[in-house]
Amino acid sequence: MRHIPQRGFTLVEIMIVVVIIGMLAALAIPGFQKVRLASQDKAVVNNARQLAAAADQYMMENGVIFVGYSQLVGATNYVKSINLVASETYPDNYTQGVAITISGVAGSRTITYGL
Repeated sequence: MRHIPQRGFTLVEIMIVVVIIGMLAALAIPGFQKVRLASQDKAVVNNARQLAAAADQYMMENGVIFVGYSQLVGATNYVKSINLVASETYPDNYTQGVAITISGVAGSRTITYGL
């Protein structure tokens, strides 16, 4: 009787590959999370920068030192829309010379822009 060689991978070989892939993922995932948090923070700071510029423009044009979010953001206002990137909350009011604090970035972080 003739012996036909079996083709394919053994269970041990497959397990070695799975362990290697798991180790690579364990090293890569924290790096991806760090990059994701950094990009969220940059997007939030950019939104705050746009709001600060819009608030300054509004205050100069109207001679006031206080402006509400609804006067800055809207289809016919200074900023057309603010896209939330991490479920953050922007302040309802802006005062000249006061830093803008965005809270609830990704549920836990706070970012301050200005002064």
